[in-house]
Amino acid sequence: MEIDEILAYCNAKKGVEETFPFDQETLVLKVGGKMFLLIPLEQQPLTISVKTDPEWTADLRAQHSQITGAYHMNKTHWNSVVCEGLKKDLILILIDHSYELIFKSLTKKKQLELYDM
Repeated sequence: MEIDEILAYCNAKKGVEETFPFDQETLVLKVGGKMFLLIPLEQQPLTISVKTDPEWTADLRAQHSQITGAYHMNKTHWNSVVCEGLKKDLILILIDHSYELIFKSLTKKKQLELYDM
């Protein structure tokens, strides 16, 4: 999966914004002002960081060598995903899961604002 596909997929979701809060090499996608996906632009092969439910995290890491604890993030909740060698469907499921976890953590008021966009 290529970065353009990931960005198009993410930007089609409600309320997504692209930011560079840390540096100019790490693209951070947010919903409601909270991070749900990080992409180090200079890193090869393409790698993303996503948030996952801690119960699913252990299974993912056991089943896929491309999925490890995310660098500089809470490794209980955040995974670094090397996209090379993973099925596109799994990458999209991980992105959806991360987005949904963050969206659900927003206040009801913020969720409604995003749906009215």
